[in-house]
Amino acid sequence: MILRHIDGIIDAIQAKDLEGLRQHYSTDVVSFDIDPPLQHLGIDAKLKNWANVFTFCQEVTYEVRDLMPTVGEEVAFTHGFGRLSSTLPDGTAAGGMWVRVTFCFRKIDGEWLITHDQISVPLDTLGGKGITDLEP
Repeated sequence: MILRHIDGIIDAIQAKDLEGLRQHYSTDVVSFDIDPPLQHLGIDAKLKNWANVFTFCQEVTYEVRDLMPTVGEEVAFTHGFGRLSSTLPDGTAAGGMWVRVTFCFRKIDGEWLITHDQISVPLDTLGGKGITDLEP
């Protein structure tokens, strides 16, 4: 069930469908996204991040791999790797980078919804910069 929600997120991202994304998140989702600030509060903030991506990219491809779901009766989570690739408006292909992803779900009124997600890249602690060229 949880992996079907992830498939739905992938489909909505690739279709650039904000309303399709909305159905997978709780209204009070807390997102630790790749872009500042440190946290994005609520579904509108989450969808604003995706709207920015969709404006910047002509075509979008999103893939996940190595997802490891853990499911209880009322909460579930999965973690793995994700990569957003795109075609820019000038036709340039942007291959994207692999990031670490975590999706946390809660069963609300019988429906699994994402209440927290986190996207991150490893940090070169000596240089103070994110490392974006790693692959799973």
